[in-house]
Amino acid sequence: MEPTELGEMQSRFADIVWEHAPVASGELVKICSVELGWKKPTTYTVLRKLCEKGIFENADGVVKAVCTREQFYSAASETFVNRTFGGSLPSFVAAFTANKTLTAREADEIKRLIDDYLEGNEQ
Repeated sequence: MEPTELGEMQSRFADIVWEHAPVASGELVKICSVELGWKKPTTYTVLRKLCEKGIFENADGVVKAVCTREQFYSAASETFVNRTFGGSLPSFVAAFTANKTLTAREADEIKRLIDDYLEGNEQ
């Protein structure tokens, strides 16, 4: 799967698929009718586009996720950091926190993630 960006409606649709997958395509049409107010052609059009992007597959009337939500957004985040900050995670964090105050809990969580990363890479 090539990391890609999703528009708002594609993102909402993808969340529905991830929540219900594997799901029969007919059932997905019903769910999208209720949750998004979509008609059948709209559901199939958006599904086809996300299948073309390699996020989902629709085989034999069953829609399955090719990647998890976490895998998709992890790849998309990496692409964003590479494109926008030259791959520099510290530059991204600096920009992200420049106009935002981190809570003590958020700072502790970031420290824990870094410590876990460092421990996992010590050999």
